This record gives sequence, structure tokens and C-alpha cells, in this order.
Amino acid sequence: MKPLRNLLDKVHPLFDKGGKFEKLYPLYEAQDTFLYTPGEVTHEASHVRDSIDLKRMMSMVIVALLPCVFMALYNTGYQANSAMSAMGIDTVPGWRGSVMAAIGVAPEASSLVSNLVHGALYFLPVYIVCMAVGGAWEGLFCIIRRHEINEGFLVTGMLFPLTLPPTIPL
Repeated sequence: MKPLRNLLDKVHPLFDKGGKFEKLYPLYEAQDTFLYTPGEVTHEASHVRDSIDLKRMMSMVIVALLPCVFMALYNTGYQANSAMSAMGIDTVPGWRGSVMAAIGVAPEASSLVSNLVHGALYFLPVYIVCMAVGGAWEGLFCIIRRHEINEGFLVTGMLFPLTLPPTIPL
């Protein structure tokens, strides 16, 4: 990790005030603080008596959301597989069916793996679009407003697709 730290330190002047990429500083800063703990520390007495920073706290929220995501994957796949079984449909239509056939997973409501895979084929495209669009807007507004990228967008990017219906148009 030392070479990466050296690289980030080497390109820092390009993004600092007066640098060639000064306007893109929030994007540089987001990468730097995502990979390493920020160098700024509190000099006065703070109210919180803990060494955890906001980035680490949001990481814990994301870890806490993982069981919800896995349940969403399972439940979406189970509901889809159960509905297909009730209607007498043997294969998943569309690109999801092609992916499931390619990896050798049959649409069975009684199969944990089948339910997770089928649910993931509904959830992951929505999640990827939410993260890409949310990340692009977060980066744009941080550049315009000249402030750091907020780590909360990662949590919002995970919560938002959990609230959307699985068949929402992308």
C-alpha cells in the first residue's frame, strides 16, 4: 500500500489550490480518504469520545445493511420463482433467463442458490444504476460547491434500491 500512498502524495499538488486540476479536488479527496484515514484531527475537545470517523461509521452502516440486501435478494428471487412455478413457466424469460442458464441455475423456489441468483439479477442492475447516477451527481455537486464528497451517498445508494420495486425501468 506504500506505493499507492506515494502516488497519491505525488499527484496531490495537481489537485491542491492553484494546481492544474484544482476543480476536481473533491474527487481526488474522496479517493484519498476512502483508501486512507484523513490526516485532519480534532485539536479541541470533541463531544464524541471515540476514534471512529464518519467514513468508518458509514462503513459499519453498510455492513449492517448486508443482511437486508441478502434478504431482499432471496425474497425477490423466491417471489419470482414461486410466481413462475404457479403459472407453469419453466424458464426465466429475457436476459435474466440467459444468465441463469449460462451459470447453470434452474428457477426453483425451493433452492436457496436459485432464489439468491434470481433476486440478484433484479437487484444488481438497479443498485449499479443508483450508485453510478448518485455518484456522478454527488461528484458534480461537490465540484461545483467545492466541498468534500460525503460518505453518506454510499449508504443512500444501498438503501434507495432496497425501496424500489424490482421491475422498475432503468
